[in-house]
Amino acid sequence: MSDLIANPKPGDNAQPLTISEISALLKRTVEDRFGFVRLRGELSGVKRAASGHFYCCLKDEGAVIDGVMWKGNAARLNFRAEDGLEVIATGKLTTYPGRSKYQIVIDSLELAGEGALLALLEKTRTRLAAEGLFAAERKRALPFLPQVIGVVTSPTGAVIRDILHRLADRFPSHVLVWPVLVQGQGAAEQVAAAVRGFSALQPGGPVPQPDVVIVARGGGSIEDLWSFNEEAVVRAIAECTIPVISAVGHETDTTLADFAADRRAPTPTAAAEMAVPVRADLAFTLADLAQRQRRAVYRPVELGRERLAARVRLLPRPENLLAPQAQRLDDLSERLRRALGDRSAKGRERLAGVAARLSPSLLLRSAAEAQRRLDRARLSPVLVERPLREGAHRLAALTRVMSQLHPEKPLERGYAIIRGAGGRALTTRTEAAGEARLLLQWRDGTLAAVPEGAAPPPPAPPPRKPAKSAPPPAQDDLFG
Repeated sequence: MSDLIANPKPGDNAQPLTISEISALLKRTVEDRFGFVRLRGELSGVKRAASGHFYCCLKDEGAVIDGVMWKGNAARLNFRAEDGLEVIATGKLTTYPGRSKYQIVIDSLELAGEGALLALLEKTRTRLAAEGLFAAERKRALPFLPQVIGVVTSPTGAVIRDILHRLADRFPSHVLVWPVLVQGQGAAEQVAAAVRGFSALQPGGPVPQPDVVIVARGGGSIEDLWSFNEEAVVRAIAECTIPVISAVGHETDTTLADFAADRRAPTPTAAAEMAVPVRADLAFTLADLAQRQRRAVYRPVELGRERLAARVRLLPRPENLLAPQAQRLDDLSERLRRALGDRSAKGRERLAGVAARLSPSLLLRSAAEAQRRLDRARLSPVLVERPLREGAHRLAALTRVMSQLHPEKPLERGYAIIRGAGGRALTTRTEAAGEARLLLQWRDGTLAAVPEGAAPPPPAPPPRKPAKSAPPPAQDDLFG
């Protein structure tokens, strides 16, 4: 029968180890043996903790190993780690005693070849396109003649010199250069910050806001241009409130910044040509338009002068137009003179005939006849008395009604009329409460009263002395 309690046996020097002791031994052995390794595999289960640490799994066809990258190294990643990417991880192996697992602590993470880089680029492009950052309806038209041009590029490369030289040849403009790194660690963050910085400038401020922004870089490999494929740069260009021209690489190079920009230029020099027109062409166009404007202004005047001259030749002479009217005027004047003479003669004849009939005897006879007709006319008394009686009856009826409707008639039956200070009759309690003094009119006289709660009336002012009457104005003599 075996013992229930473990007892040391004679000659046995193998002491039992604790779980922590064996875990520490395993951790030290693994870290000493695999202090530096490079592993190639496919990323899986990628996630970033709130602390900034990066956790993932590396796998191939037959095995899986956990991986962790602390936040300091994770912040320096040059690409967005996603599931399915084939990478090369550099670090050291260690154990995690809490779960009896081994894992790799990753110091750096790189894409495993250009194919993996292109796969990451396609994934990022598809995801951002699904958000609508590359939609055609978001593209804005470039200003025809920008006053200020912002350039985001390296201040020491040949790109900025090419842009400035082309602008000076075509149309000298005010250029603001925001110096940035265009390659390597931190380049994407600087480019994104520069684009947002131009967008944040206020119009009319100490630093003018550009009318158009050019994001430029020379040619290079896909690794050299990778900063312009970063999501931070793409989002900054898409969110910029100013039209953006992307001029990254040569004509065959394409980055995600080209998709997000409002216009893509094949080269930085071409971007400068897109930004401004040719000043000489504008001057020629303006001169041509001015000439056409002058011709357009003078042409109607010349045509009008020609038409006027043609019409003047067709018009008759003024004396020819007035000759018939002058002749007709002379004829009418002569006829008027003869007609007035004839009319005067006829008038004198009629007056002589009428004067013969206006003798005194005829007038006296007519007056006597009118007097006799007046004497024969007699008025009947009935025609006058009947309207008088009817009017008297109506007057009596109106008098009776008036006596019944008289406002003081109810006073004979014991009623009273309440009047205000101005003598106006009050019909409601509200009107009476607003008066300082009431006057009660009875059948046999009046009585003053004060409403309850009203302030006592002010004392009566002392009587004024009667003013001396002015003498009556002098009356003019109507017959003077």
